[in-house]
Amino acid sequence: MKNSNIIGLQEADCQQIAEKLNILLANYSVFYQNTRGSHWNIKGDQFFTLHPKFEELYNNLVLKIDEIAERILTLGATPAHNYSDYLKVATIKESQEVSNGTKSVEIILNSFKVVIDLQRELLDITEKAGDEGTNSQMSDYITEQEKEVWMYNSYLGK
Repeated sequence: MKNSNIIGLQEADCQQIAEKLNILLANYSVFYQNTRGSHWNIKGDQFFTLHPKFEELYNNLVLKIDEIAERILTLGATPAHNYSDYLKVATIKESQEVSNGTKSVEIILNSFKVVIDLQRELLDITEKAGDEGTNSQMSDYITEQEKEVWMYNSYLGK
């Protein structure tokens, strides 16, 4: 018996949600690597503030990457795992600006916008499908990330 039957969802809905989750997974993976690069390469007077903040963020992102992949598996699909595949579907692009603190924070904010927008799209899809598991996961992520956006914007003086 397929997972969709066991968890009470339609197979077609599970497939649609898993496809969107794979796009989210790709974006999170690029977001993660960009943040890791900023953590490694940050320079200047913002180093002592941003270096640990970037580490906190990439540790959080890697947990979400794992949770998203596991949700895709729960829905009976296969999570993508190749960066070459991620780069084809991700809206977030690889960052070349990893040593300037202000630029890195701006890139992080733009990345949050992408993942929050995708998660809001998933909220609509999962609500219609009755997929409370994915819906709850996305809602929790958005709540947490809205606060992160506020803090990073405050850091920039916005």
